[in-house]
Amino acid sequence: MSNHDAKKRVITYLVIVFALSSIFYVLISQQDGGIESSAGQFLTLALMWSPAVAGLVTTFIYQRNLRGMGWGIGKPKYYLIAYLTPIIYASIVYLSVWALGLGKVNFSALGDSWVMGVLNTLTLGVLTAAISAVGEEIGWRGLLIPQLARLGTFTQTAIIGGIIWGIWHIPLIIGGGYSSGAPTWYAITCFMVEIIGVSFAFAYVRLASGSIWPALLLHATHNSFIQSALDKLTVDTGSTVYFTTEFGLGLALMGVVVGLIFWRMGKRLDLTQENASVG
Repeated sequence: MSNHDAKKRVITYLVIVFALSSIFYVLISQQDGGIESSAGQFLTLALMWSPAVAGLVTTFIYQRNLRGMGWGIGKPKYYLIAYLTPIIYASIVYLSVWALGLGKVNFSALGDSWVMGVLNTLTLGVLTAAISAVGEEIGWRGLLIPQLARLGTFTQTAIIGGIIWGIWHIPLIIGGGYSSGAPTWYAITCFMVEIIGVSFAFAYVRLASGSIWPALLLHATHNSFIQSALDKLTVDTGSTVYFTTEFGLGLALMGVVVGLIFWRMGKRLDLTQENASVG
């Protein structure tokens, strides 16, 4: 596949995904309660499947088939990396917040047994979160990341992919109720730093494994553990929203750390490609 063909696929994909997503941005913004309303939740699920539709349509336009999007299983170690990574970085952030008194913890928020509640979010919760997350992964990691990888280095792929992925969420932060209550400018800034950082992890597990499924596991685990467990356990003490959730300083800083770790790991992929081209 030529670089020119990859560029055409990226452009076609972006035009379709943002055109289709714009419909849902508007519909969600018109709902009282935004993404939290009944209609908003349905529309959000449809929105999260827009990248999949765009990716499948784009691939079929240029290939007349859907091969090469990462449907294979990949090696088990990438699933382990994908599963443990968000658990580790999210735990570090929230344990730090609780320990420093930036937020309190209410174990009863997850029911009679907070341990079982957490285990539920890390098992059944992950499976539930995967239903919506797979729509994003088919598009972002099934099409966009592999095509960007054909046009540049791992670093360029992760950064550009992360910026695009982050921008796609911004209309929801501004007008869809997808935020924490912190000022919009602050929420967007922290979110963008976090998502660009973790995009290095997503790009790595996708490109190293050759499969979208580890990236799906990473995405679903991140969403379930943070949104359904850690955020619920955390009690606002006044400024907690500035440090927690996907729109706070904690995950933004951790995103930088995660990005640096996977940046070093991802550079090996560039060397592998160079050796393969020489060979």
